Amino acid sequence: MSHDHDHAPTNYGKAFAIGITLNLGFVLLEAFYGWRADSLALLADAAHNLSDVGGLLLAWAAFAAARLKPDLRHTYGWRRGSILASFANAIVLLVAMGSLAWEALQRMQTPASIDAGTVMVVAGIGVIINTVTAWLFLTGSKRDLNIRGAFLHMAADALVSVGVVVAGALYLWQGWTWIDPVVSVLIALVVVLGTWSLFHRSLHLLFDGVPDGIDLPAVRQSLQDLPGVAAVHDLHVWAMSTADNALTAHLVMARDDSDRDVLLEHAMEMLHDRFELRHISLQCESQSFASRCPLADAC
Repeated sequence: MSHDHDHAPTNYGKAFAIGITLNLGFVLLEAFYGWRADSLALLADAAHNLSDVGGLLLAWAAFAAARLKPDLRHTYGWRRGSILASFANAIVLLVAMGSLAWEALQRMQTPASIDAGTVMVVAGIGVIINTVTAWLFLTGSKRDLNIRGAFLHMAADALVSVGVVVAGALYLWQGWTWIDPVVSVLIALVVVLGTWSLFHRSLHLLFDGVPDGIDLPAVRQSLQDLPGVAAVHDLHVWAMSTADNALTAHLVMARDDSDRDVLLEHAMEMLHDRFELRHISLQCESQSFASRCPLADAC
């Protein structure tokens, strides 16, 4: 059995701390002026931003847990916590947006005037804060689903705040009292659409689905094409966390006298370079052993 470990986690602790502080301060500001201006869109955005603060806290906790060392009771450590955090964040957002949409539909029946100037100024501040926070997670969002969840939330918030500014401008221009709840419904739709992918992908990983970007048939073929390999069976690829994928497989040797160390070295290098797999466990076995292996037909 051979194992390859190459973990180089990036420390996003400072990014989480800055993002949480900025957004918590903005939530208090937005909720106060939303109440003063009687703006459902502003209050709804404040509630959404509050859920994002909770989401950032959850993602931060999962990120910290993933860095804990494995022990005798948790041999993989706590890295799966990042997948759980992504799933929980998606659920919280979907529920929150459902409540927001329901409240907005109720408000449409009895539209009220708003202090559009206050709404626009506060939402404009939100655009700046959310854009800065999203930028903090931009790099990590490309390779870590947990960090991507934080990035998408902040990027969506920036767009939502832009929508609130537009709603205030339209109210000042046309005096449409219904524009505030309509924008609230649009906010909910935008967030749900942006969150659905996070929900689907995190649920998929929770059930040990093959991670996005991993073409399992291509992995199998690449292993079978290695010199000295006659066949591959019991091949599995799953996510250990939102940033690390693992692979296990049995390699059937074409010849019993082949150099297994050389084969393993080539296999691990290929899997790392071509498929970005960093936790690899390979078992080499002879053809006679493979014919009796109880796992030969398991996958």
